[in-house]
Amino acid sequence: SFGIMGKVECCTGDPARRLGEENLFQMLAKQNIVNLNKINFKTIVTNCPHCFNTLKNEYPQFGTIEKEFKPEVIHHSVLIEQLMKDNKIRLRESKEEFTFHDPCYLGRYNDEYEAPRNTIKKASGLKILEMEESGRNAKCCGAGGGHFWMDIKEGERINVQRTEQAMETGAKNIATACPFCMQML
Repeated sequence: SFGIMGKVECCTGDPARRLGEENLFQMLAKQNIVNLNKINFKTIVTNCPHCFNTLKNEYPQFGTIEKEFKPEVIHHSVLIEQLMKDNKIRLRESKEEFTFHDPCYLGRYNDEYEAPRNTIKKASGLKILEMEESGRNAKCCGAGGGHFWMDIKEGERINVQRTEQAMETGAKNIATACPFCMQML
């Protein structure tokens, strides 16, 4: 079973913190912790690696989600991988080639590289063509540190460099597990 927070759900505050708005971040974190403590759940699933990282690694600085046990925080790619392993979902068949861009807040900050790849690989016929810089050595998409909202005026933009690396693989599709990365690429 699953639920959503509905109208009481608000931003985790990650963008505010990355842009230096620490007071706004702390206000949102404390408000979310209060709201999470009002509902009964075992696991928090996020589709955004930034939210995943913030809930898992930064919220404990501002209070705890007071359940009988510490709730698990997982990225949706981990949930999808588990549901596929348990034969609860199947992906449609495809013969397409993908390159996978590793989101910084999923890989570099939380050491999760395999769940998104395993999901892609389990779809019958899908092939991953790795970029030169991938996995632990992946290049950022350029959105981190608040740069999603700013334009770099000097030099070549990081997201352009990363997209060129993806194109060099010859794959017709770029996959990622982050909404920020998807927009940047």
